[in-house]
Amino acid sequence: MGTLFTPSGTRYLLQRNQQETSQPSNQVIIGLVTTIITYKFEQLTIQEVEEMLGITLKETRVYQEIKEEAEQRECSLILQLLNRRVGELPQEVCSLVENLSLEKLENLSEALLDFSSMADLQLWLEEVK
Repeated sequence: MGTLFTPSGTRYLLQRNQQETSQPSNQVIIGLVTTIITYKFEQLTIQEVEEMLGITLKETRVYQEIKEEAEQRECSLILQLLNRRVGELPQEVCSLVENLSLEKLENLSEALLDFSSMADLQLWLEEVK
């Protein structure tokens, strides 16, 4: 078991798993191994781990979960800033902001600096629909 979580042992396991039929259990194994390796080699960069294992981490469930959490935090921060900038937001406006794409959220984070009222925010939201 000790050699399994060396770079070569892990690469072998992932390659063997990918060669077998694509069953849901294989995806679970790949996700589990990737998670363990990510934490075991935390001093390595993403690129170094990808090269070591021969995989793309952006395609893993762990990466996707971290990305979703970051996007939720960004949205929450933008909502807080909007509340300070234009006053308490109605629930419908909050929902509109929460459903914006990441790109539009980033644009809103810059645009909100120019807002002076709720009307400015609502106009911006109408324009990006």
